[in-house]
Amino acid sequence: MDIDFVRDQFPAFSQERLQGQAFFENAGGSFTCRQVIDRLFRFYTEHKVQPYAPYAASERAGAEMDEARSRLAAMLGVAPRDLSFGPSTTQNTYVLAQAFRQFLKAGEAIVVTNQDHEANSGPWRRLADAGIEVREWQIDPATGHLDPADLERLLDESVRLVCFPHCSNVVGEINPVTEITALAHAAGAFVCVDGVSYAPHGLPNLGELGPDIYLFSAYKTYGPHQGIMVINPALADLLPNQAHVFNGDVPYKKFTPSGPDHAQVAACAGMVDYFELFARHHGAKMAQGPALGDFVHDLMRQREIKLLQPLLDAVKDRNDVRLLGPSHAEDRAPTVALGLGRPAEPVARRLADHGIMAGGGDFYAGRALAAMGLDPVQGVLRLSFTHYTTEEEVTALITALDQVL
Repeated sequence: MDIDFVRDQFPAFSQERLQGQAFFENAGGSFTCRQVIDRLFRFYTEHKVQPYAPYAASERAGAEMDEARSRLAAMLGVAPRDLSFGPSTTQNTYVLAQAFRQFLKAGEAIVVTNQDHEANSGPWRRLADAGIEVREWQIDPATGHLDPADLERLLDESVRLVCFPHCSNVVGEINPVTEITALAHAAGAFVCVDGVSYAPHGLPNLGELGPDIYLFSAYKTYGPHQGIMVINPALADLLPNQAHVFNGDVPYKKFTPSGPDHAQVAACAGMVDYFELFARHHGAKMAQGPALGDFVHDLMRQREIKLLQPLLDAVKDRNDVRLLGPSHAEDRAPTVALGLGRPAEPVARRLADHGIMAGGGDFYAGRALAAMGLDPVQGVLRLSFTHYTTEEEVTALITALDQVL
């Protein structure tokens, strides 16, 4: 991968105030690519008007919003009508949970995990207030692993929904979405996958992956602060409308109670601009669609795996830290959480003195940390990167860890 080309697409790397600092807080939000920033600026300066009205500026505004939906859907291998935008993944999940509250009957059951970020756990657990049984698919307390065999024991004819992450934001292990989805579907249950911690490392081909609901965040995939949600049309038709009454028959509007952020939705097309430019620069022959998404995904993952393994090797056998999740880079995302046996935030602060931008805390994954015997109040040190990170930055991180720990 041409790292100089890649970093040139991200204005943050040329900012004077960020020079000499290496960014390892990407799981909290990535840098934004130039293409998104350009589209956002253009929308606000040229046609910040109510879209879809019969005058030129409004027509351009609506066309750019439609472009973002159609091009993102094409990369994900789904139809444009199946893709919704919302203010955040947390908000999208909460709205979906309200739809299921109306759809499910008392006595029916859902399955959640204790590996999840709170966004794909808390809203679903609250359905217990409506008489819905909540069953917890629990991680291995030593490894954080979710075993599909344990899920099978939870499934029966009363389970209507299974919720789990593509990968955890602290464990990092990549879960076998297609296998888990097949188990749930065989039991007659729908599937909701939180892809927030996976999508930054290459957009998945949802047409092949198979879940009924997939959610991720644009601000962690080089875009603006929007939540992106894909819903199987058969399920979307079953669920009650959560938006204005006149939007109930529009699939990409019925789960968005508030109006869309016009400029941010339009700017999401810049994510696809970047992915397409990335692919062409690296020799991709396809012009668009899920095949182009697969090309980008695979090249990004190859890059990240190469960078990640030295970091894992540097921490996995240390006596003063506990590495959460797999020690082989192929099995996980480059989101590395370390239990320190002491508060993590002061250690992150010391790393900042060495030019390392990282975070310490529970990262809204307190259930997972507690299940693995870690104190959520002390939290973990989390080190996360993406394809635009350099080998030199990883080396600097390892050196700083040696000095600080």
